[in-house]
Amino acid sequence: MRKEDPSLFTRTESFRVYLSRYPAVSALCFIHLVLFLLLLVPAQPLMFLFASLDGYNLGIAEGEWWRLITPIFLHANFSHLFFNTVSLIIFAPPLEVSLKKGKFLLLYVLCGVTANAATFFIEPLEYSHIGASGAIFGLFGVFLYMAFFRKEAISKANSQLVIIILAVGFLTSFLYSQINIAAHVFGFLAGMALAPLFLRRR
Repeated sequence: MRKEDPSLFTRTESFRVYLSRYPAVSALCFIHLVLFLLLLVPAQPLMFLFASLDGYNLGIAEGEWWRLITPIFLHANFSHLFFNTVSLIIFAPPLEVSLKKGKFLLLYVLCGVTANAATFFIEPLEYSHIGASGAIFGLFGVFLYMAFFRKEAISKANSQLVIIILAVGFLTSFLYSQINIAAHVFGFLAGMALAPLFLRRR
């Protein structure tokens, strides 16, 4: 990512080029879509399986630790899937290029797990949630860290765009009761905290 680049979040690649250039982001989007389509299948075994994968706090308290990870890849409805996946498609590629796919995926999952762990400690045991937004807010946390502490890695225009998107995202989080605010806040904080460990100095 270069300071002179004015279009960090502009995606102009063809579909084929996008897949080859950003394999980790593409894989995440593919997983989102496949799991969402499977959720639409009215089959009892599948419904039972997905019921064991959401972020059900009581299940986590009883030792079902995988519920801290699996909710990152599930979505409740089409609009939920659409907004999270489009956010990934637009905003995640610069980080995959900068970090390389392995470190990018690790960062993404760590932010999502931190968001889900915070939800477990803050929300009541009967609380249940799914969605990638905690991990996605973690990516914005990395971008905001760059905007303040790695200014050579991101242009002023892109820094301002990140701040605007974050402000809108947090405002939206507090306006709608069904949104998991804890996941958004702590996913973002995880991204800010992990950024210096993952970003390379140039």
